Amino acid sequence: MEKDQEFVEYVVKALVDNPSAVSCERTVDEMGVLITLKVDPSDLGQVIGRQGQTAKSIRTLLRVVGAKHHARVNLKIYEPEGMRPARPRRDDSTATTNTAAATTTDDVDVSAVDLKF
Repeated sequence: MEKDQEFVEYVVKALVDNPSAVSCERTVDEMGVLITLKVDPSDLGQVIGRQGQTAKSIRTLLRVVGAKHHARVNLKIYEPEGMRPARPRRDDSTATTNTAAATTTDDVDVSAVDLKF
């Protein structure tokens, strides 16, 4: 097992509740090294973190480990189908504008306004 793969497994196993379900697959191609990480679906949120900050941090550290060994290393976190809820699509027919509510300064009769200072 390579150092970069060992590093990912070590860090992720320390983060998750079910470390026995953590597995990594390492592939090398012309673009560099790709490490695919698989964890228990219940631990996926802990690995990704809020707004992806934990995953981003792991990727940053992994790039440092890769740079030490003169390799370009990327991390892919495997996400099973159906895990992410579908985003609601914005339909153009529901995006109507209310032109009646929009007023401009030309519509206001300034002479009828009582200004008190």
